[in-house]
Amino acid sequence: MPFTGSTENVLQQVNQFWAMLDDLSENDPAAYRKLIEKQMKERAEFSSPPVLHSCVRTQMLEPKTGLLYINICSWKCVPAPQDLSSPLSVCAGNLETGTDENQGWFAVLDLALNPAVLQESNADKTDINKVYVLALSFAQQQHGMRLSQEYNVVNCSPKSSPGDLHHRLGFQTQPNTSTQTETASQTPGALLRQISSLRSVKQDEVSTSQIISKPTEHIKKDLIQVISTAFVEPQKPEYQMEVKTDTVGVPCSMELTVELPKVRSMSECQLRVSKEDVLLEVDEVYYLLLDWPNTVNEDTASAIFNKKKRRLRLKVDVL
Repeated sequence: MPFTGSTENVLQQVNQFWAMLDDLSENDPAAYRKLIEKQMKERAEFSSPPVLHSCVRTQMLEPKTGLLYINICSWKCVPAPQDLSSPLSVCAGNLETGTDENQGWFAVLDLALNPAVLQESNADKTDINKVYVLALSFAQQQHGMRLSQEYNVVNCSPKSSPGDLHHRLGFQTQPNTSTQTETASQTPGALLRQISSLRSVKQDEVSTSQIISKPTEHIKKDLIQVISTAFVEPQKPEYQMEVKTDTVGVPCSMELTVELPKVRSMSECQLRVSKEDVLLEVDEVYYLLLDWPNTVNEDTASAIFNKKKRRLRLKVDVL
């Protein structure tokens, strides 16, 4: 529920909304629960991460020769077009480059669209090809590239792990502080804060979107219209990874120490540990994605943050 107008009108609207929630929770608990569950479902949809749909590969001719990979992603937080004549909303990630022993220099670009757009395009091969052509046109105009007119669809691109995609697209994991059952018993005041938090998340996500025109039969010179906001690249913090071995020299555990001088509390950190890698994020401040030298047991991971030294220490056993 948006609150608009003067300060006095906004306060009046908030009080009316608060009174409505109070009345609903007391007189119609079922409707109150339904309202909360609807908010939680909506929040879960907007908090879900982007998912790789397909990958297009083409030859880059300028400003540097090499291969360009464009990951087409499905992401619920990207708005769907209202009708066929409406602009198509796309969230574009940062362009990442690298080198490979076999293929040489390459670049990776991620473009996320609303799932409904991709589902509709999947039904018609011509439509999905239009999406691919539009993606290539976007790369040329947005990044000043000259690309080959030929392309092919491949299984995946280099650096296409979920962590890589999330980082380049600016996706931040939202902490799950309560279950739906717990949420259903919240007070009206707590629900109001939940709705406000959800609206803030939506606004942050929409601000990263870029708008491009709907695919047409012919690609025109002025096809792509971009609205973008500046993205602050997080720093890669200093770290040290140590492999602990047993008496016979067999690796038994990993210890990762990360220096975080700009962090005051562990609550600012988002940490994900898997068997293959570890991801540490501090929103717009730090980003660290590392592969483990050995496969680990993520269930044994434990992390301690030293507030005085501003240092995070993570320990995990090797499988």
